[in-house]
Amino acid sequence: MEHMSTRGLPRLSWIDTLYSNFNYNTDGYDGDAAEDRKSQDGSETMPFIDESPTMSPQLCARGPDGEAVSPTPPEGLLPGGDTEKGLEMKKLVLSGFLASEEIYINQLEALLLPMRPLKATATTSQPVLTNQQIETIFYKIQDIFEIHKEFYDALYPNIQQWDDKVTVGHLFQKLASQLGVYKAFVDNYKVAVETAEKCSQANSQFQKISENLKVKGPKDSKDCTTSVTMEALLYKPIDRVTRSTLVLHDLLKHTPKDHPDFPLLQDALRISQNFLSSINEEIDPRRTAVTTPKGEARQLVKDGFLVEVSEGSRKLRHVFLFTDLLLCAKMKKTAVGKHQQYDCKWYIPLADLTFQTLDDSDSCPHVQTLPEHEIEEMKTKISAIKSEIQKEKKALKGQSRALERLRKKMNEQESCLLLHSPMIPFRIHNKHGKSYLFLLSSDYERSEWREAIQKLQKKDLQACVLSSVELQVLTGSCFKLRTVHNIPVTSNKDDEESPGLYGFLHVIVHSAKGFKQSANLYCTLEVDSFGYFVSKAKTRVFRDTTEPQWNEEFEIELEGSQCLRILCYEKCYDKSKLNKDDNEIVDKIMGKGQVQLDPQTVQSKNWHMDVIEMNGIKVEFSMKFTSRDLSLKRTPSKKQSGVFGVKISVVTKRERSKVPYIVRQCIEEVEKRGIEEVGIYRISGVATDIQALKAAFDTNTKDILVMLSDMDINAIAGTLKLYFRELPEPLLTDRLYPAFMEGIALSDPAAKENCMMHLLRSLPDPNLITFLTLLEHLKRVAEKEPVNKMSLHNLATVFGPTLLRPSEESNKGHITLASDIWSHDVMAQVQVLLYYLQHPPISFTELKRNTLYFSTDV
Repeated sequence: MEHMSTRGLPRLSWIDTLYSNFNYNTDGYDGDAAEDRKSQDGSETMPFIDESPTMSPQLCARGPDGEAVSPTPPEGLLPGGDTEKGLEMKKLVLSGFLASEEIYINQLEALLLPMRPLKATATTSQPVLTNQQIETIFYKIQDIFEIHKEFYDALYPNIQQWDDKVTVGHLFQKLASQLGVYKAFVDNYKVAVETAEKCSQANSQFQKISENLKVKGPKDSKDCTTSVTMEALLYKPIDRVTRSTLVLHDLLKHTPKDHPDFPLLQDALRISQNFLSSINEEIDPRRTAVTTPKGEARQLVKDGFLVEVSEGSRKLRHVFLFTDLLLCAKMKKTAVGKHQQYDCKWYIPLADLTFQTLDDSDSCPHVQTLPEHEIEEMKTKISAIKSEIQKEKKALKGQSRALERLRKKMNEQESCLLLHSPMIPFRIHNKHGKSYLFLLSSDYERSEWREAIQKLQKKDLQACVLSSVELQVLTGSCFKLRTVHNIPVTSNKDDEESPGLYGFLHVIVHSAKGFKQSANLYCTLEVDSFGYFVSKAKTRVFRDTTEPQWNEEFEIELEGSQCLRILCYEKCYDKSKLNKDDNEIVDKIMGKGQVQLDPQTVQSKNWHMDVIEMNGIKVEFSMKFTSRDLSLKRTPSKKQSGVFGVKISVVTKRERSKVPYIVRQCIEEVEKRGIEEVGIYRISGVATDIQALKAAFDTNTKDILVMLSDMDINAIAGTLKLYFRELPEPLLTDRLYPAFMEGIALSDPAAKENCMMHLLRSLPDPNLITFLTLLEHLKRVAEKEPVNKMSLHNLATVFGPTLLRPSEESNKGHITLASDIWSHDVMAQVQVLLYYLQHPPISFTELKRNTLYFSTDV
């Protein structure tokens, strides 16, 4: 259909091209011609929406040779000019969108047209369809039509009377707020299409109707009507949300930040992106793959990079899930300039694939794992190389051989980290052959793969055996079909892409609703860091409920993070399933969802409330972000009567004790009932509980012991960490900090021993006795590492910076980049504590007795 102007509005050819032939500029989506964008049944293929933190949708048109090209506006209208040009661009974008909105409304109208006569016949003796079938097929179409008609009628006059004061953000915000109707449509979409197909086969009258629906052309179009199938029209609402989101990207690009529309469009984009994240998980990307010699269409549903354990070694694989089989491949090494190809390692027909639990497997293969300190060293190296790259870019404007060498070095380090960090097992088994083990970093990711496979297995699948030629053809097609092109490392990102957030994200998990029956429910929070996701916090279990009210606040450290994931679990209390494997997660995932951490939205001082929809469940949460600089300030307390923010010598003198009461009580409670808690001191405690304990210790509340015995153990561990973090100067003192940094760097073991022991002797007595008390406690925690997963290195990573990081006064002039969390200083702080943790027991009396031999001033 030819696109013409809407009610006399000029339509530029490049805007036409942009909005009538939009596509994602990725190798994995083939759109050489209109026919290629149709699947075998004539319906449009699902555009793939990459919701990963490193990607943002990019519009492109197609050149005469079929290659993707960026649309170029006429001279004088190029984006990025002054405000006036930007607003002119904004008007052009809106004009194009308005025209496509008119076409969309006409398509919805065409879909609704047969609904009334069908309803009229439903109550007669010869119905074409039953009322139930009509309700299923046309579900929510009327509502969607009314939403867009209202939006169109409100937007049209704004463009007709365009000037720099016109605002449209509120209209897009309202449109985005009504996406719940689309959610209902999406949930019903598959059933609607299946019902329409079955009714067409059963009733020739309905078949004629559904194959020939008439869509009106735009008002100024010469074409009066176009014939379209019902299935193609039922797909239009899904396509529309994608297009609306793309338009919001473009509108924001051409809207000045001080324009009243900017925050409204930003909010609309956030809502739309979150919605797209959720529907991407629920609808199969109908991406046509290859046709087998038997004429069957095999389609790619999902692909991605996974770590496979093969003969005890970790191997990075690219795994492809097709409609009838799972294929595991690796990239072949090819000469420069030659096309890259995949080599198939193995495949399993989905009809023969089962998920293996540890009970079913004969033995758990030995998995090659790197020690914790080597993983941390990799992170340190990556951070150091990033800093070097930034300096090189500034010095030479990003063009040098040295820069390329640094990028190559960083790629090697990041690839190695991604290979060795995943620990969560994902076992699959071929009924007629071998079992395979993948390791994933996130339960969210494991759940996505499992659900995608199970969804396909619900269909009537036949076991397939591929000949060597068929396997070669299928493997050959993988390069073109893949949707994930690169492993998620920094060196694969564009320079303009957001580096992510560094600091602390405060999250309150409020409540959840939508559960069909009572269960024991809890949530976990994951954020991305160094290219993979890590579980950072966990709510308490809310027992036997359909509407858990957690209202728990967590402080999560971010290391270049761009995405927050929330998983909702039902707690498993079946003892036979517990402790089967160190990293096995046996609790059932009830729902999962994610939200992009947009710096502009999150970085305001106010709490930002949001809802994630997952599997019919709604989880309500709030978040706000604090930069690392603000979070880690050591601020002396104005009230010297408390314990937090007060010098340790003042507190011990007032209490007439050698070790502050707060330290003794928290250690005692953790050793009594938290020493076997998985992730003790690493997992965040509930922030509100920690604040309550802080207030109780500060005011010396009488019932503090009762509070401690009732409180969640992670909150008590968090209170102890907070106490040391808020000391006005570090426990190991500002004065001795440079000497600790020099001492830990010594190579000669004897010299290092002398220096490190001498530094301890130089500490004031309250600091030294408190440090030695904490040291022995952390050693006892590490003794339970097989159960609590907290090694000496883990504990040093948690406590090292807290006990050594200098106060602001002594740190003046030393500017630290936000991304320097894994800087050399921080790693040295970790190494100092690790040295003392790995040292044989240190006695206060012995140390002081030896003072006579060491009288040199530090």
